[in-house]
Amino acid sequence: MIVFQKGFNFSQDGPGNRLVYHLSGCNMSCIWCSNPEGMDKGVGDHYSTEQILDECNRCRPMFFSGGGVTFTGGEATLQHQELLCVLKGLKNMGIHTAIETNGTSKRLPELLEWVDYLIMDFKHYDSEVLKKYTGVGNETVMHNFELNCKSGRQQHIRIPIINGINSDYPQGFVQYFSRFNTDNTVFEFLPYHEYGKGKWKDEYKVKNGFITKEVLQSFTEVFNSHGLKIIKT
Repeated sequence: MIVFQKGFNFSQDGPGNRLVYHLSGCNMSCIWCSNPEGMDKGVGDHYSTEQILDECNRCRPMFFSGGGVTFTGGEATLQHQELLCVLKGLKNMGIHTAIETNGTSKRLPELLEWVDYLIMDFKHYDSEVLKKYTGVGNETVMHNFELNCKSGRQQHIRIPIINGINSDYPQGFVQYFSRFNTDNTVFEFLPYHEYGKGKWKDEYKVKNGFITKEVLQSFTEVFNSHGLKIIKT
């Protein structure tokens, strides 16, 4: 595995206190990315799957409040084979597992048997708009979302809300989500921030991404009116 950052975080990357591995490489190029240093798969420290499993085992006392291990990115699913091996190992050790993903991997369902908690981005309901700002459309994201709804598998959907990109029409999200049984699903809004702006070596292209409290309230009201469960972490 190639890891560009790791450390502990409480409740923001899955339940409880978690050891979080940021895996290098991403197939998207989101112009608002807060971890642009993780886009290149070649950047980071190399670990064998045995080293990762050993480190996780030694960290067991830190997995309090229902915690465990989370793999994020970059895009964790790009390191599919290594990730699958580690997830299987962690499950066999009885350690709670989570992944954070942009949902674009066609092989995501292969991983989910070994994942206790799935966090998946849903950045835009319009594939062409998403492709304009990230380089990738949302067809596979939708496919994975729909599979999870049908299977009843737990999923936590995160929606970054960015002025000028996806903030003006919450109904577009709801019109899509409300077509499915989302009893297994929670939704979280991530208002735009600039925490990663200083990391960008190239031009940072978001010029006025902050949203107002009124926009966030509008999303909340529209989702609530359609019975979609909202959480905050």
